[in-house]
Amino acid sequence: MINLQTRAQQVAQEDLVMFINACFSCSGQREFYDNAYGQKVSINFLHDYILGNYRLLYARTLAAGINHFNQAQIIIKLLATGRDTLPQYRTEESALITSALNQLPPQRGWGVLQELQRLRVNNRRARAIARDYIAMRRDINFDAIKYRTKVKAAISHAHLKLSSELPKFLFNFHEQKAFSTKLFEQFRKAHYSTEAVYELPFTIAEGFAAKHNIKREVFLKRIQPKMTAAEKLRYQGAASRSEVDINVNWERLPLTKLALYILSLPLEARTKDFDKFNQAMETAARNALKKAPMQLGRVAAVLDCSYSSSGSSEKRRRPLGVVLAAHYLLKAASQTYRAFWTVTPKHPLFVYPYGQTDLATPLLAALGSGAETIIIVSDGCDNDPPNGAAEVLRVYQKLDRCHKTSIIHCNPVFSTEDYSLRTLSPYIPTVGLRDAEDMPTMLGFAKFAQGSTTLSDLEAYLALRTQEFIYQ
Repeated sequence: MINLQTRAQQVAQEDLVMFINACFSCSGQREFYDNAYGQKVSINFLHDYILGNYRLLYARTLAAGINHFNQAQIIIKLLATGRDTLPQYRTEESALITSALNQLPPQRGWGVLQELQRLRVNNRRARAIARDYIAMRRDINFDAIKYRTKVKAAISHAHLKLSSELPKFLFNFHEQKAFSTKLFEQFRKAHYSTEAVYELPFTIAEGFAAKHNIKREVFLKRIQPKMTAAEKLRYQGAASRSEVDINVNWERLPLTKLALYILSLPLEARTKDFDKFNQAMETAARNALKKAPMQLGRVAAVLDCSYSSSGSSEKRRRPLGVVLAAHYLLKAASQTYRAFWTVTPKHPLFVYPYGQTDLATPLLAALGSGAETIIIVSDGCDNDPPNGAAEVLRVYQKLDRCHKTSIIHCNPVFSTEDYSLRTLSPYIPTVGLRDAEDMPTMLGFAKFAQGSTTLSDLEAYLALRTQEFIYQ
């Protein structure tokens, strides 16, 4: 009986680790080896399985640092099945949902509420969550302009009564001759005035610019004050073709997004602005470590820049972008650091996806570098030779009986075939990695992926993260 109970706990621990790992990396989009449909089917199955068997821990996964796509899915599924929540955990579950929803990017937060309308989830708790979310928005009028369809769906579905001009703007816009709310009035005027266009959020103004046939270069030049840092970065290419100089504050950009932008440029452009980009990446890495501190000793990184790191049409160069960002993050966090690439670039900023995946060669070099910690960032498709890294790790495991070197595999790609991440070897832990900035969280989670901890350890970890998440 004791053995059966122990085995049941082991299975539960493995199930939860697999699910959390999937939630770190999977975003339901096409990958190099898997299509989008397979990704969505696989991750949806995992969500339903964990929700049905481990509801409390499923809810607490919201606090584990998983990506926004999976946080949104968990919120929706919890609200849709509220009657299954045990009374003693209802308060905690609602607090987790509220905290997670408020921390999502606004387009995802409003998207969750819109999806509740589509699914016809309209219980008392769902309406209360929607009401509180709207009350917590810093600028609901701005959201109503930028995410009008989603905001309209959320308010109508929750049957909320609002006293401001917001209902008039959303539901009776064409009947209004004027608004006292400045932003709403600018939106109304933008239908016939080109000057009013430049007072709107960029994504809304862009549609009006096309309606009024405003020249692209004129529009991009004048709309800059209304553009976010991410929007400025996204439209750098269009601006350069229009000979418009967009003023980007490089020091404020997230590390992985910056890496993806740099990789989208041709080598000539990277060479021309090398100093600017290199300094920006180093600054972004330091800023990331301020938000999530990480101090490492002697570190060696095995970095995969093979052709599969080019990603897919939906996630262009994302695996390679995570690899490049991880390189700068680890370099900034380590006392001593060495990088070993599958194909060594002239400089990391000049890296590009190329060739088969040979992880064995750089792994051998990393093992001989005297590092205390080796971090492998790869999709795990080791094929030159096949399973070469696995054999290296098997032999090294026998030689390193004192476990002087810690080896961790970070995988940015979810595999639909086995509902998890492709592993390199059973001798080292594999953890999912959506963005390089998540690495401090992932390295802390690696001990659970190793399999050396128990279910009670994982439960305690999630309980602690839950308290920090709710009361931060």
